[in-house]
Amino acid sequence: MKPETINKLKISANAAKYDVSCASSGSNRPNSGKGLGNASPWGICHSFTEDGRCISLLKLMLTNYCIYDCAYCVNRKSNDIQRTTFSVKEVVELTIEFYRRNYIEGLFLSSGVIKNPDYTMERMVSVAKDLRLKQNYNGYIHLKSIPGSSDELQQQAGLYADRLSVNIEIASESNLKMIAPDKSFASILNPMNTIKNKIIENKEERRKFRHAPRFSPAGQSTQLIVGATPDSDQRILNLAGNLYNSKNLKRVYYSGYVPVNNYDKRLPALNEPPLKRENRLYQADWLFRFYHFSINEIVNDDHPDLDLEIDPKLSYALRNPWLFPVDINKANYETILRVPGIGVLSAKKIILGRRYSKLNLSNLKKIGVVLKRAKYFITCNELKAPTINELLPENVKKILLSENKPLKQFKKSFYKQLSLFPVN
Repeated sequence: MKPETINKLKISANAAKYDVSCASSGSNRPNSGKGLGNASPWGICHSFTEDGRCISLLKLMLTNYCIYDCAYCVNRKSNDIQRTTFSVKEVVELTIEFYRRNYIEGLFLSSGVIKNPDYTMERMVSVAKDLRLKQNYNGYIHLKSIPGSSDELQQQAGLYADRLSVNIEIASESNLKMIAPDKSFASILNPMNTIKNKIIENKEERRKFRHAPRFSPAGQSTQLIVGATPDSDQRILNLAGNLYNSKNLKRVYYSGYVPVNNYDKRLPALNEPPLKRENRLYQADWLFRFYHFSINEIVNDDHPDLDLEIDPKLSYALRNPWLFPVDINKANYETILRVPGIGVLSAKKIILGRRYSKLNLSNLKKIGVVLKRAKYFITCNELKAPTINELLPENVKKILLSENKPLKQFKKSFYKQLSLFPVN
């Protein structure tokens, strides 16, 4: 590999690391000559398929030049940073070379906006097209679509890419216009609509013609930045829910704002990304995608932001103590799913297992239920133990938090006080 290409790769991959739409970037762990392996931050990231497989992707930007001046972006036009641009041929050759060496299993390609959205998108489509048609490459390709580019280019991109993503970034249009004045919701949502409609059309077409080309078979995704604006978790999750329902998105990624442009007074003064909040949003996202929760049950006008101390499912249970305890041997599947410590797989096993006999705590432990959480919210085929109604929600929260901290003395004294109260 030419030194010039290596230098371009370093610059481009470093510029792309803030886009989490395909999971994490690589780390810098050079080999001293005594170990095995050599990790470098040159754009190798990891993503996961629907069947759980982890795949390595070459993650880079076609260029980090950009005509936009988004306040939160390290590549904004007003920043004095090292810039570089790959040719279409260079990206194609890099992808093939890395793939043949078994470094990667796919490509994630994004770009700054040069000249105009259509010009940039056309070059990205050319990369995917050349890989497919000239190199006969059948590996994974994820293209980050450029907001504002034409419907024709979006449709071409979907013929060669496995997944497309259009990043909406900010949860409200007023805040988007404040810190990214060159962007609008319309320029982002229109490509999403085009991709969604084309995917639906393609599915119908393939039902009639089995050999019809597939269009973006892995669907589309987007990214929301967390903490760059005063948008509440309620607003963020409401937007995510609407996008899942109206645009048929496969994933919404949440990215904690990284303070790279501290000089811009429109941005909050943060010392580090709000990673705990980012994690809570992913947990909330999981609840309404797989646990049948509505967004209003997770966040609402009374509780617009997620509790950073505890996960959203536990927070919901503590805010709704009248729904508990749940009788494991009688409750339906949706009710069991709302019990902290019980996941989708465990809930299904409970429904199946109680057909043959009543379940007790020992059975639940074997099934995989996290009893140190669930025991405060359930009853089963055993003597009744203190639940959330006897202990009160605030005390249950203290107990569960103490189990994750060196506060054994608090827990010991609390249970000593608890023993003074009779349980009916």
